[in-house]
Amino acid sequence: MTTLAPPRHRARGTAFILLASVAFGSSGPLAKPAMQAGFSPMQVAALRAGLAAVVLLAVVGAAMPGVLRVRREQWPLLVVYGLTGVAAVQALFFVAVSRLPVGVAMLLEYTSPVLVALWVRFVRGRRLSALSWTGTALALAGLTMVAQVWTGLRLDLLGLVAGIGAAVCSAGYYLLGEKGADEHHPIGMVTWGMVVGAAGLLVVAPPWEMPVGLLDATVPFGPWQSPVWVLLVAVAVLSTALAYSLSLSSLRHLPSQVASVLALTEPVVATLIAWLMLGEILTVLQIAGMVVLLSGAALVQLASRGPVTPAEPLPTE
Repeated sequence: MTTLAPPRHRARGTAFILLASVAFGSSGPLAKPAMQAGFSPMQVAALRAGLAAVVLLAVVGAAMPGVLRVRREQWPLLVVYGLTGVAAVQALFFVAVSRLPVGVAMLLEYTSPVLVALWVRFVRGRRLSALSWTGTALALAGLTMVAQVWTGLRLDLLGLVAGIGAAVCSAGYYLLGEKGADEHHPIGMVTWGMVVGAAGLLVVAPPWEMPVGLLDATVPFGPWQSPVWVLLVAVAVLSTALAYSLSLSSLRHLPSQVASVLALTEPVVATLIAWLMLGEILTVLQIAGMVVLLSGAALVQLASRGPVTPAEPLPTE
């Protein structure tokens, strides 16, 4: 499963992370009808990861079996990546959503680019340009406008802690993915990470407690009527297996701080799909927020074209 570090192609990495954001962004609109039919958010998350793990194992095992070979010393990174970047992010985000307004929970999770930037600056000792910090701040401001966090704002300590935990795990996903992408084939890493993450989620939401009789129920999805199982398969294949594969592949070509900011386009995609397919209202302020968010992401991408300067050593007493 070990590979030589591939040549970096910025345009390819940017395309991968933007396509991943589109795929990730479809998860909410696809999964929401299943939740409305009677599945809990944790059950949907467990089914999403479990089905994606089965699909990845079957497809990758048949087409690229070599990338699934893992040496013993490589397992710790894969296990932490799966539990953090697959299981914990989803579990903590759903806990935050259950106790806070959705917009607040989303904003908390998507503060992860700031955490990634702080890690890169103070732990790795790499200086980031003022343009990069400005773009990150703009992107978060735009996300605040899209999420409309002031609507029904209320404070819940457990929800706040869960949202912050989701942000930390999301930051870990990008940092661990960046570390692993140079050592492992991204498809192999995603496959085993999904297996580990699915196992963790299925402990929280056991299969025998799921309302399997609702899988054949028909629910509205845009102008169509769709069985619940079709939407769950779509979430597993499109919004999970494909999305994670594209996202991790992008980290072979982009620094983690750039990929994490570009991934902020995911809420924009989710909002647009919900507007088009589920009839949810899109306000003028949200549209303006999308413009601000995308402008900030563009600034971070522009700033990353220059060299990254090592940070000056911190003064000692």
